[in-house]
Amino acid sequence: MPVIVIANPKGGVGKSTIATNLAGYFAKQGHKVMLGDADVQQSSRAWLALRPGSLPAIAAWEIENGHVARPPRGTTHIVLDTPAGLGGARLEEVLRIADKVIVPLQASMFDILATQAFLEGLKSRHGNRHIGVLGMRVNARTRAADQLAHYVSNLGLPVLGYLRETQNYVQLAAHGATLWDVAQSRVEKDIEQWGPLVNWARQ
Repeated sequence: MPVIVIANPKGGVGKSTIATNLAGYFAKQGHKVMLGDADVQQSSRAWLALRPGSLPAIAAWEIENGHVARPPRGTTHIVLDTPAGLGGARLEEVLRIADKVIVPLQASMFDILATQAFLEGLKSRHGNRHIGVLGMRVNARTRAADQLAHYVSNLGLPVLGYLRETQNYVQLAAHGATLWDVAQSRVEKDIEQWGPLVNWARQ
C-alpha cells in the first residue's frame, strides 16, 4: 500500500491540486484510494465534500491533531496533502510513513531558494529514488524550466515533469472533479503532461 506525500514548506505551489488529481488518477484505475489532509485549512477535505457520488470513490483519511491514523483494511493507495510551513515533529511523522514524496516547485529563483533546504533534507533522509520534483505553472520549453531542471539535477533528484498554468484545474476542483473524471478531449494536453508523474508514482 504505497503512501505518496505531496510536500513543500512554501505555500501556493499547487500541493492540493497535485494531491487531489493524483488520488483521482488512482481511483479511476479502480484502486481503493484514501486522500489525507495534514493542512489545518483542510483544502483537500473540503474538495472531497464537493465530489459527486457518481465519480470514482476517494475516501477521506482522518488525521486528527496532526496524528496520522491507520487506514482501514483494503486500502490500496494513500495520497497525503500537507500544509505550508510543515516541519519539526509533524514533518517527521509524515515522512516516516511516506513511500514517495512529490515536491511541487515553481521555476522562480525565489521558490527554488525557499525550497532548497527542504529538498536537501528529504534527500538525506530518503535518498534520490523516492523523491521527485514537479515543475508547476511552467512551460517546459522556457529558460525557467531549464533553470529548474539544472537546479534539481545538481541535487541528484528527478524532475517528474512540468504542468502548465490552466483554468482546467480550477474549474474541475470547484466540482470535486479531476482531470480523469471528464472527457479526455477536454483536458488532453494536461493528461499528457501527467504521464511521467503517474508512471513514477506507480513504480
